Amino acid sequence: MSPLPDKKSLSERDICTKFITPAIEKAGWNRHTHYLEEVSFTDGKIYVRGKLTARGTQKRADYILYYKPNIPIAIIEAKDNKHSVRAGIQQALDYAKILDIPCVFSSNGDGFLFHDRTATDGNIETELDIDSFPSPEQLWERYKKYKGIVTPESEKIAAQDYYFDGSSRKPRYYQQIAVNRTVEAIANGQKRIILVMATGTGKTYTAFQIIHRLWKSGAKKRILFLADRNALIDQTRRGDFKHFKDKMTVVKHRQIDKSYEIYLALYQGLSGTDEASNVYKQFSPDFFDLIVVDECHRGSANEDSAWHEILSYFSSATHIGLTATPKESKETSNSGYFGEPIYTYSLKQGIDDGFLAPYRVVRIGLNVDAEGWRPNQGKTDIDGNPVEDRIYNRKDFDRHLVIEERTELVAKKLTEFLKGYDRFAKTIVFCVDIDHAERMRSALAKQNADLVKENYKYVMQITGDNDEGKRELDNFINPEERYPVIATTSELMTTGVDAQTCKVIVLDANITSMTKFKQIIGRGTRINEAFGKMYFTILDFRNATDLFADKDFDGDPIRVKPVSEDEDLSMVVIEEEENTVTVLDQESGEEVTFEKVNIRYPDGSHLKGNWVVKEPKGQREKVYVNGVDVSVLVSREMYFDQHGKPITTSLKDHTREIVKEHFASLNDFLNKWNATERKEAIIAELQDHGVMVEALYEAVGKQVDLFDLICHVAYDQPPLTRKERANNVKKRNYFTKYGEKAKEVLEALLDKYADEGIVNIESIDVLKVKPLTDFGSPLEIISKFGNKDKYLQAVNELETELYITA
Repeated sequence: MSPLPDKKSLSERDICTKFITPAIEKAGWNRHTHYLEEVSFTDGKIYVRGKLTARGTQKRADYILYYKPNIPIAIIEAKDNKHSVRAGIQQALDYAKILDIPCVFSSNGDGFLFHDRTATDGNIETELDIDSFPSPEQLWERYKKYKGIVTPESEKIAAQDYYFDGSSRKPRYYQQIAVNRTVEAIANGQKRIILVMATGTGKTYTAFQIIHRLWKSGAKKRILFLADRNALIDQTRRGDFKHFKDKMTVVKHRQIDKSYEIYLALYQGLSGTDEASNVYKQFSPDFFDLIVVDECHRGSANEDSAWHEILSYFSSATHIGLTATPKESKETSNSGYFGEPIYTYSLKQGIDDGFLAPYRVVRIGLNVDAEGWRPNQGKTDIDGNPVEDRIYNRKDFDRHLVIEERTELVAKKLTEFLKGYDRFAKTIVFCVDIDHAERMRSALAKQNADLVKENYKYVMQITGDNDEGKRELDNFINPEERYPVIATTSELMTTGVDAQTCKVIVLDANITSMTKFKQIIGRGTRINEAFGKMYFTILDFRNATDLFADKDFDGDPIRVKPVSEDEDLSMVVIEEEENTVTVLDQESGEEVTFEKVNIRYPDGSHLKGNWVVKEPKGQREKVYVNGVDVSVLVSREMYFDQHGKPITTSLKDHTREIVKEHFASLNDFLNKWNATERKEAIIAELQDHGVMVEALYEAVGKQVDLFDLICHVAYDQPPLTRKERANNVKKRNYFTKYGEKAKEVLEALLDKYADEGIVNIESIDVLKVKPLTDFGSPLEIISKFGNKDKYLQAVNELETELYITA
């Protein structure tokens, strides 16, 4: 019988298999229902490299323990036996905070360190021997304490199973947290709840799981799901909610049937301007015991909104608000109505986790926008009328004054971009208003006459007043449908449109509302790997992306003090559209856009909370001019740091600052580089710290290695190209120590490095591509070095030779 291997010599995985897994199973944890091993709970951030993309490192826990599927109650971080039992606790605590898990363990196979996040005394950390791991029931009691679950009734609700459709689909970690926190809060008696989840993170699926668990547990028997657009109701009915089958109905044509349990409705379909239209009153006030308000930033919390009337009528029900952009303004406060968000999953977090698509921003500055435009003396519009002599600027264009050449140039620049990128990339062009969207469609059709000739639906106007365009909305958002490719719009597509394959967003509208800006950016954040949608590009013609630098972008909503009743804030309507009205604050001169759902019309005046908006005597008409010289002043790509904020210094200065923060001297960097077996790990680390690797390659403009790039930018060292480094190795006759066949392989790897860089030759997969395949299969190539370990050692030594600095 062979002796047992020394415990210190075992790998981390061996420690798990031989010691940790048996210990937790002995404590009563079932392999099939109670725990998962090596759980990757993020997808890995997407990095854009030219037109190519690559995934960063996933966050991965060694063990996650569940009381029931999707109700995680403990986490274990394992280390090999060369480490102490405490070595993994900090990493485990980081993951536990992200995953909202109260019981945290570290182990090296000798025992466990238990960190109890529910503890209020000095017993926050305890060492346990390997045979004393707690049972599922013991940790469930800790979890209930952590969540404040104290009664058998609340425990029954909190422990209700998730819905499983028989497929492999399961909630992502943040959806789990949102669902569990909401269900637990309701189990504990909370009546008003708001969830803030970035566009594209699956709010409807989250809502379905919440509703289904509450419904199945018997806690909520009749549920109303409210939205403000048909598209949202249709997507919900056909999508996740389809599992409710014949228990669900959509309220249509103001017809009420009280025999169902799940109701989907437009708030406009339940209420109206006269009493007869308020069909929600056909239900008794206590008919519903749960109301879920989708996109609740669109007015539900405003005291003058129709939604608020419905919510007030069903005041005894529990109300849940879902939004990507909580509204906090002088008139409307989601937090004032629902309370503070029970959970927030932001756009930045979604991008960092790899669940949302990152974005590139290209800003295109036009001369008339930057410098303004003043008509020459005697200038007339297209109808021959004199144009008022004043300086017109970006705020005027397409709202008050239309310069035909400006529209044509925007269409031309977008077309040029698509020709260099992908002419069939789904694109949304956000315009000032419906008239602007109509003219932009025409200009784009002229620029793309060849494709419009093949199919007139290549570019479509999709606005509230255009029935033909609205009918094409489903085709635009369907990944399987090729047409329409380009959609011009104003308000209709700003929210509630699940455009999975939208790759380009064009901003040619003046956007000052953070809520609206986030919604528009959200049209591009969904990922669809099957159709090659991994990132999207924003073409900004109006400097709307200045909002990325705003402290409120992707931050917590800031509550604005409401206006007092005795303040006189008169405003004048200057633009009215299907869903919005734009008014001029006569005191500040600022334009403000309100959603019509928040506005009533008593005695010819608009009332919005305490804002009084008076009708103008005559509506201002647009002036159309041509014959104006419009040109591009500057076109540049914006870059963003690891916090999602625009980089305002040069890329080189930004990189130097980050690198020197982690490697104070050139020697520090050289030591780290030479000591790291796989250079890819350093590249990933630098990217995580915010170094824009691909952008730096473009800025330096040479075929240099990342090593030289960093040394040059951060420490002012003269860079060598990859080819120069490869030639230096060849000159030193380094390969003479190897046999002829192995030497040929290494020379081929060296050429591969010169062409593509260090990362590619570090992977064993390089042996599966030309020219390495000329030497045989990967196994045959490795055999030329003796075995795999000797092959990897040879590659490592080759890297050392490449980076000899002498």
